[in-house]
Amino acid sequence: MSEYLFFAFAHGLGKLPPSEQFIEGVGTMGFPLPIVFAWSAALSEFVGGLFIAMGLFTRMSSGLLGFTMAIAMFVAHAADPFQRKELAFIYLAICLFLICHGAGKFSLDRVLRKT
Repeated sequence: MSEYLFFAFAHGLGKLPPSEQFIEGVGTMGFPLPIVFAWSAALSEFVGGLFIAMGLFTRMSSGLLGFTMAIAMFVAHAADPFQRKELAFIYLAICLFLICHGAGKFSLDRVLRKT
């Protein structure tokens, strides 16, 4: 899951701390407490990306990151052409797969479960 390591640093780290522009964008999408939701999105992308890359708390991280990608695809880029939504769609699809199937046998989740 090295693509999620890239995701964490290419998308998530750049949003930390959330800029005023990002916070305003979250507010214009209609979310209450835009500062809280901006921090939530940035942390889900950065920390969630790191956790998924390590195979740690994979289902929970995938759920949070998948929710963020669904918001990106269906709300933030709702009026954009599919080419603009495509990356969020791909990450959402992978997150849904990981929610259903987990991280796999070479993950920290499996080591912690000792199965």
